[in-house]
Amino acid sequence: MLIFGHPWIESPRFMKIFSIEEIEKIQADEIVLLEPLNVSIDIAKYCKANDISFSITVNNIRDAVFANALKANYILCQHEQAIIIQKIADDYIFDTKILVVIEDEKSIDNIVRFGIDGVIFSKAIVQK
Repeated sequence: MLIFGHPWIESPRFMKIFSIEEIEKIQADEIVLLEPLNVSIDIAKYCKANDISFSITVNNIRDAVFANALKANYILCQHEQAIIIQKIADDYIFDTKILVVIEDEKSIDNIVRFGIDGVIFSKAIVQK
C-alpha cells in the first residue's frame, strides 16, 4: 500500500496547480495535482507530453478512465468512489494508482480491506 503524507514515511507533496505556468514553480520532489479534469485537461495533456508526474482528483468512473488514458500517475478520490474505481483499475490493468484522501491513520484499516492502491493524508496536499 502506498502512503503519502504520514510523518513516519517520507513522501512527496502534491501541489494543486491551475495553470501550466505554475508547473515551473513545482520542485522536482513534488507532484502536480489537477482538479477537476474537465477544467484542467490542457494541463494534463501538457504533463503527459513533457513526462511530468501528475495526479488528478476524480469524482466519477469516466474521469478515472480518462486520467489513466492521459497517463496520470495517481487518481485521488473519496473512499466510496475508490472501491469502484479500484475494481475497474484492476480489471483493465491501469498504470495509474488509486489513492484515497484521508484525515487520520485510523482510516487505513478500512481502506486496506478493499485493496485500494494507497492513501494520501490531506496535509500532503498543498495549494500554492
